[in-house]
Amino acid sequence: MTASRTDWFVHDRFGMFVHFGLYSVAARHEWVQNYERIEAADYARYARFFDPDLFDARTLARQAREAGARYVVLTAKHHEGFCLWDTATTPFNAVEACGRDLVREYVDALRAEGLRVGLYFSLLDWSHPQYTIDRHHPQRGVADVAERNAARDMAVYREYLHAQVRELLTGYGPLDYLFFDFTEPAEEDGLPGKSPEDWDAETLLAMCRELQPDMVVNDRLGIPADLVTPEQYQPVRPFERDGVPLVWEACQTINGSWGYHRDNHDSKSAALLVRMLARSVALGGNLLLNVGPTGRGEIAPRDAALLSEVGEWMTRHADAIRGAAASSFTAPSGVVYTQRGDRLYAHLFDWPFGLLHLPDLAGRVEFARFLDDGSEVLFENIPADQEAFNLQPAAPEPGTLTLKLPVQPPSVALPVIELYLRASS
Repeated sequence: MTASRTDWFVHDRFGMFVHFGLYSVAARHEWVQNYERIEAADYARYARFFDPDLFDARTLARQAREAGARYVVLTAKHHEGFCLWDTATTPFNAVEACGRDLVREYVDALRAEGLRVGLYFSLLDWSHPQYTIDRHHPQRGVADVAERNAARDMAVYREYLHAQVRELLTGYGPLDYLFFDFTEPAEEDGLPGKSPEDWDAETLLAMCRELQPDMVVNDRLGIPADLVTPEQYQPVRPFERDGVPLVWEACQTINGSWGYHRDNHDSKSAALLVRMLARSVALGGNLLLNVGPTGRGEIAPRDAALLSEVGEWMTRHADAIRGAAASSFTAPSGVVYTQRGDRLYAHLFDWPFGLLHLPDLAGRVEFARFLDDGSEVLFENIPADQEAFNLQPAAPEPGTLTLKLPVQPPSVALPVIELYLRASS
């Protein structure tokens, strides 16, 4: 990995994931084919009813930018095998289904909006007749798995897969990010998953480096690349390999489903989402937040409203996220730090009464303010020998800076205080 390839990525910090495909028509989770064990021929009927008349890539790009995202990743192909681009490899694609190259529309719209362009590509493909049945395949439970697999040839599928990746890397101009998904060789119920050798991962990554040398590639080929991608959990420490920090990105959904799931109403609050974003940056990582457009191609109103709330927060607090990273200072309980140069940002997960004590910052701060409205926050260094008495609090630990806070927090999803550090800090 070259540092320059990931410079923009670690600066921008916040991206939007978009899962869109035939599963959006089913509206029962993007793994509906797997969960309901639907044969490929039966599942293909959804292509007849795929009519994304409300898919407006310009609107999507604008919603991403207004939410505060600076890059977007679209599922060019998910595990179902349906392609959203004009591919010569299969008729199972959006151009055949609805007469539109949705990847082309998306790429053009993102560039017009000034956003970085990312594509997701599933290495799995439940539609391809030569793709062998593995632990994740919808037909994993059929009685004649061995017979079916004996008639399949992964070498044929590999050639198909590589041809599709080449189309994406050569047909849509410079790409910023390619998100492969996924490699998991472990066995379950007598069937293995897929290994890097099944894809010829080394050759695939070499193709990426040859055709798009500046493009960031994730780790899901099963071999090291530019970043690691923890999914559906928030890390509690930075990622390292042999003591060297890794670039990483937490991949998260709004409601637990990646694709549109009509009956899933377990949406996270905007306050929780911005906390997840802040905590990711505080550990040196990014957040990739997913939305799943409806079967007609629009971001569901409930998700659009959440994105708008996140965007409202980002409008006032982007300096604490974009271009920021982990801080060497240790935050007290209930507070998370991010830092950008000589600016330290205290994200107040818990709102204290009256005083906020920040260890090791006495004498190191020149000015403090709420980031949402720029209003000054007063502070003091309580004498180390001060004892508790009636209206007088005891001194905190030596070296502690004490901020004086109002009783009511700012009316934002997550209050942030910006601390201007002195040059000697």
